[in-house]
Amino acid sequence: MIKIWNSIVGKLWATILLLVSFVLFIVTVLLLEFLDNFHTKQAEDSLRREAATIGKIIVDHDDETAMRLIIQDVLGDETNALIVDSNKDVLYSFHNGLNEERIERKILDEPNLFQSGQKDGKSVKEMILPSLREQDVMEKFLVLTYPYYETGNVKQSIVLYQSLDAVHRTTKSTTHIVFLSAFIAFVLTTFFAFFLSTRITSPLRGMKQAAFELSKGNFDTRLPVLQNDEIGQLATAFNQMGKQLKFQVELIKQEKGQLSSILTSMTDAVISFNSDYSILLHNPQAERILQKWYQAANDSNKILPPEIVHMLEHVITFAEEVEEELELNGQFYGVSISPLYSENSIRGAVAVFRDMTDQHKLDKLRSDFIANVSHELRTPISMLQGYSEAILDGVTSSEEERNEIMQIIHDESKRMSRLVTDLLDLARMESGHMRLYKSPVDVVHFLERIVNKFMQVARDANVSLTLHPVEEIEIVADEDRLEQVFTNLIDNAIRHTPDGGEVTICVEKGKDVIEIAVSDTGSGIPKEDLPYIFERFYKADKARTRGKGGTGLGLAIAKNIIDSHGGEISAELGPTHGTIFRCVLPIDQEEV
Repeated sequence: MIKIWNSIVGKLWATILLLVSFVLFIVTVLLLEFLDNFHTKQAEDSLRREAATIGKIIVDHDDETAMRLIIQDVLGDETNALIVDSNKDVLYSFHNGLNEERIERKILDEPNLFQSGQKDGKSVKEMILPSLREQDVMEKFLVLTYPYYETGNVKQSIVLYQSLDAVHRTTKSTTHIVFLSAFIAFVLTTFFAFFLSTRITSPLRGMKQAAFELSKGNFDTRLPVLQNDEIGQLATAFNQMGKQLKFQVELIKQEKGQLSSILTSMTDAVISFNSDYSILLHNPQAERILQKWYQAANDSNKILPPEIVHMLEHVITFAEEVEEELELNGQFYGVSISPLYSENSIRGAVAVFRDMTDQHKLDKLRSDFIANVSHELRTPISMLQGYSEAILDGVTSSEEERNEIMQIIHDESKRMSRLVTDLLDLARMESGHMRLYKSPVDVVHFLERIVNKFMQVARDANVSLTLHPVEEIEIVADEDRLEQVFTNLIDNAIRHTPDGGEVTICVEKGKDVIEIAVSDTGSGIPKEDLPYIFERFYKADKARTRGKGGTGLGLAIAKNIIDSHGGEISAELGPTHGTIFRCVLPIDQEEV
């Protein structure tokens, strides 16, 4: 029932029904009033005609018996009569029913009944008299007095009285007919109201179901256009709306997909913020930054660094774009934050974070490289310039001094050549242009050959050079490049080991790799410098290479060669003193 009242069918039906009911009620009231007056008037006219007829009968008939019979026939079933003289004495009485004496007494005692102001002396009045059918019951009667003159100009009056119940019965019958008609009208109104509302609401229900389908994302939903009226036009507009919605949603999906692809493929981190600084959108690069901030934050509710919050406040408050370079948790970022607008108001901001850490490192390496190259080249160039000027100025006094100066110039030029060669090799390796010529290499024979090459150097430096005996091991590698690595390591170990020290080469075989360790008993490398010794020109102790011709690039070149073979190189402090360099190489280089 509640569902009907909440629908258009119920509301339209109720509206039409109330309207028809109101009209029928007004018409019925007016009609009943009219019928009541009409039937009362008809009863009065009927009584007047009967009274006139009775008066003629009384005047024309001398026979009382015949007169009574005729008057009985003239009187209606519901009508009674009294014939009284001028003294209100009853001459004749024609009464059918109960309470005859009481009715006659009340009629005769009515003072205004026989004193009518009408010219003809006739009067009609409604009176409350005892009932003709029940004792002790009063009813409303219509009483008519009709004066006439008997022979001899004796004035007499005919009193006709009729119960209005007969009139009311006629009115009730008419009322029943009216109510029956109203009921039929109610039924027909309900039928036509439901028929009309169904014709209207059936398409509307279809539109409602179609609208629900649209809300679920089924934009192919279409409505049949069965009418050419407003409902049909609405269905046509609905179908056009569905097509347009589908087009717009597809367009939004494409734009969203493009935006998502762009954000995902960007190397920069992008974060969209709401006006309350909450994060709305971010790409995978930004997710990694947020994870770092989350791990570094002490309060999980405040993962944004204060610098970013301050920049957001400035952008949202003053509607200005802000660009800065910040150091956050040891990382360098180029930050650009711009306001986001919703019509004329600022609804948030979008921030772009560019990781500048590697660039900072490269800038530092570049500056360090330039400084180190300048430092390394300055000494030989100065020496070349100074000794060459000495020769030109004729400072040398003997051929021996001249030859000594020439030898120094030759050595420094060779040192500069080695430096340039090492720089070119390192640049070639780091750019990925170094080519490896791999072949099977007998590790034992290979190391024995290098040890023999440095044996005389070790004796001159009073250093013991030892290769621990190992089983025969064969690997696939570029022998020349590996020789460059171990030549550098052994040479460094001998040069930095004091008199009476030891340099040891050990080989260990694992499952798929071999480890070659070069250890010395020198002063060792400070622990804090170990992570940086493979960088270009890095020297933990600048005094260690003074006068020994080092370029500071040997370990950087060694690391690049080992890395290109798929191995690893590391340095650690010895058990008591000295340094141990470990080179781990895969046995089968073809799998790398």
